[in-house]
Amino acid sequence: MPLPHRGRGSRLAGSRVASTSLPRATAYSPRRAGRGTPLPSHAQRLTRRRHFSEQVPPGPEPQADFRSGKWRQERAGGDARDSRRSARAGMGSRHRICSQEEIVIPCASDNDSGSVDLQLSNLEDVKNDASSLELTDSDISDIAGLPQESLTDSFRHLTQQGPLSEPIVERLIQSIQEFFNGDLQSELEKLTFLRSLCSLSRALPYDETIGAFIHSHIEDIVHILNMLVEEELPHSLFSPVHQEVFVTIADLSYQDVHLLLGSEDRADFFSLLTKSIITLPPVKTLTQLEEIVPSGSYNTESLYRQTLQAFSEMLQSLVVKDPHLENLDTIFKQMDPWLQSTKDHERERAAVSMAEVLKCSSRHLSLKLPLQFQRLGRLVALMALLCGDPVKEVAEEAAEGTHYLLHITLRLKYVTHDKKNHPSLRRAMKKCQELLELYSIKQFYSCPFRIAQVFEVFLNSNELCQFVMTILDGLKNLKHPCTQKSAGELLITLVENAESRFEKVPEIMGVICAQLSIISQPRVRQQIINTVSLFISRPKYTDIVISHLLCHPVPYDRHLAELWRTLDVKLPSTTWILWRLLRKLQKCHNAPTHEKMAYMAVAATDALYEVFVGNRLRAATFRLFPQLLMTLLIQIHHSIGLTMSDVTIPSGLYTEQEMSSQVTPLCFAIQATKTLLLRTLCWQEFNIMEKNKGWTLLEGKDGHLQGISLLANALLERNHLFANKIMYLLVPLLNRGNDKHKLTSAGFFVELLQSPMARRLPSIYSIARLKDWLHHGNNVFKTLALKGLHYLTRHQEMREGIKSLLPCILDLLCETDEKIVLLAIQILLQLVETMDFTTLTAMMKTLFSLFGDVRPDVHRFSMTLFGASIKSVKYTDKKGIENQVLDSLVPLLLYSQDENDAVAEESRQVLTICAQFLKWKLPQEVYCKDPWYIRCGKVGKVCKFFGKKCKGKVNLVAQTLMFSKNAKIPIRRAAVLFI
Repeated sequence: MPLPHRGRGSRLAGSRVASTSLPRATAYSPRRAGRGTPLPSHAQRLTRRRHFSEQVPPGPEPQADFRSGKWRQERAGGDARDSRRSARAGMGSRHRICSQEEIVIPCASDNDSGSVDLQLSNLEDVKNDASSLELTDSDISDIAGLPQESLTDSFRHLTQQGPLSEPIVERLIQSIQEFFNGDLQSELEKLTFLRSLCSLSRALPYDETIGAFIHSHIEDIVHILNMLVEEELPHSLFSPVHQEVFVTIADLSYQDVHLLLGSEDRADFFSLLTKSIITLPPVKTLTQLEEIVPSGSYNTESLYRQTLQAFSEMLQSLVVKDPHLENLDTIFKQMDPWLQSTKDHERERAAVSMAEVLKCSSRHLSLKLPLQFQRLGRLVALMALLCGDPVKEVAEEAAEGTHYLLHITLRLKYVTHDKKNHPSLRRAMKKCQELLELYSIKQFYSCPFRIAQVFEVFLNSNELCQFVMTILDGLKNLKHPCTQKSAGELLITLVENAESRFEKVPEIMGVICAQLSIISQPRVRQQIINTVSLFISRPKYTDIVISHLLCHPVPYDRHLAELWRTLDVKLPSTTWILWRLLRKLQKCHNAPTHEKMAYMAVAATDALYEVFVGNRLRAATFRLFPQLLMTLLIQIHHSIGLTMSDVTIPSGLYTEQEMSSQVTPLCFAIQATKTLLLRTLCWQEFNIMEKNKGWTLLEGKDGHLQGISLLANALLERNHLFANKIMYLLVPLLNRGNDKHKLTSAGFFVELLQSPMARRLPSIYSIARLKDWLHHGNNVFKTLALKGLHYLTRHQEMREGIKSLLPCILDLLCETDEKIVLLAIQILLQLVETMDFTTLTAMMKTLFSLFGDVRPDVHRFSMTLFGASIKSVKYTDKKGIENQVLDSLVPLLLYSQDENDAVAEESRQVLTICAQFLKWKLPQEVYCKDPWYIRCGKVGKVCKFFGKKCKGKVNLVAQTLMFSKNAKIPIRRAAVLFI
């Protein structure tokens, strides 16, 4: 049976399966009805925008007033222009592929431009009474100044068609089934199949048979439509089939039969449809193509525009009844990559389509829980980036879409907010109102960063993260520098306003670090670095950000080094940030020394170096100088002799080629310490270290403590303030950490005991601690303790406390370590005048045993102390040590002939003291410096003198033999001569 035409007029004879004389619903406009004006039966009918009527519009319809006049004039000729504003006259009936069938679409009329200013008039009560806890739906419904159509009214007209007769239904079903079983070869067959589906879809609410048929064959329908689109792709601009596919899908969607939702195959089909329309060539290419390849009976440009409009309305058909926003989420997933396309015409089409979808969705919101739209933050960010697009039309479309998106956001947040938290939402709405009063939403497209300010108040932590990650992706846009600029402004604006509501900060830092290398604009780079500065300055994120930044290869590349050097942090936060970075390093010093060094220690040291070089945290550097210096010196001690192979490096951080043998943990620590001294104006201390090879000493295993001593004395000499601060800092740190930590701290602390400020230290922090070190198993600690005690003996008021340590110090005279013995002697020399007789005699016996010690200095200073002991004996106690003095005469006399001039001279000096003690007058020959074997005559006089004086008191021969037995050759010669 031949199929009658679908409508009036001549259009592709036989192209429709059935002609339906369905009753048409009169268009209903709530806006006009509200004014009490009667609605004409025909003039007010809305023709579906996907099918153009043959009437020529009287003129352009009202535009959103924030668009430029030039843009309004050119809009009809560009890509994806709104067909509502393009003149359709000039197309003959033969070239028009649209019938005159009229069906009311469930979208607001184009005349509903409304107030695009989004003036939030219904929030006046919030402004007047911010303390009110009541919040009703009416506060949100008209908040954007948009006319709100009744959803019931809109869809009432769609279902007012009468049912199809049973024969027509049977013929349509039979025809469609035949197409299921056969191939659609010609254009006529394809159009017939599609229009037959459209006819069935409109009668679907009235006939269960139609519903059962369509629902049971959805997969078949999807399969055929998929094939049609694939077949049409090469020549889709020369045939109306592509457009009719969109029309068919929209018809079914209005009847809740969704061919694009619900399964993976349908999602793939949706993706194919989207790609097929977005990737069409630009209009200029179409015009050139039409000149080369005639399109036959269709006007290519008109067909192109109609197809774009049909696609847009297909998308809108998915959201008119979308209470959970699930369909909006699906559409956004499909449009997402195209909104970021590098091709201008593709990006423009996507922006136009998304703006239309958002407008339709905002006007038909009837939200219900649970809401399935979970990517609000990303959508806001993409629209914001597009508002700064270099293509003006894209920016203006995005601004319009953002306007409607704000209305959707307000409604969404009202539905989902915690009912117990009314004040929070009300405050957010009030802030939004205040922002919009400062600048109109018309300016979104010229100042996209303001979008971040307006939307930020409504985004939760997850959505904020989506926003930031999307904006960071926008930094990859190297083709359009202005997009990078917009991204930088949006990012810094959002982070400034959102405070501490972010999640996934490590992921954000990871993307930022990865993107720094591709950002060439200095202003944008600084904005990104300022974003990191904002995160790191907030205590909630400080440790998170620092930990992430430290997980990069050292030495840092120039981009990460620039980040550390140019951190822009407000003064109150600088100390906190530097302290947290320092703590990362300090915690690594608690590990046992036999374990590998933590990579964090090396990374933190290098980070400190970069911070010092940048000098942005100067005030904090001065304030934390004592902690910084000591921590870096301890790091130097830990790094001595290590290479990067001795560091526990996280897997995947380096490749074998990247690991340089010249890079060592020690070089990072040394360069950081040098830079610290220079940045804190310790130039003289730095020069002292340079001139005395102090850095070489610090780097050496054996000379490290000597280098520490040199630096400490330089500070003590040139910078008393820093030195005293370090001394007080070290008091609680001396017993912390591992042995290297304690040794470095102790070495610096001991040198600072020379300061007059050391007198103010309680003995528990000075003498008592040094006493503990005297009993330490490590001789280095004993040496440091004796050195510290020696410095403290210079302070008269501290000697009394040190006297209690005399027994311990005397015991150290028998140590094999020469340094320990000498330091003990130095201390005893300071205290000898305060000793009691018992202690004095005990010490003299010990010292007598050191006469002739193979260590020249020990030998010499033991005699010096012996002489000082004799001098300090009280008159009443002289008789008690006379024998000891007499016993020392022969050894002293013999050692006056020692080949070591210092020892010989000291022997003669002490011999004089002994003679004075005994009230003897020594012959001048005793002081002769010439060897006795040269002047034998003088030896005889010396022997006669001592023989006479010691007769009956000392056996001179026996003593001489005893001391000369294992003595050096000169002493034995002297002994022979003496005997």
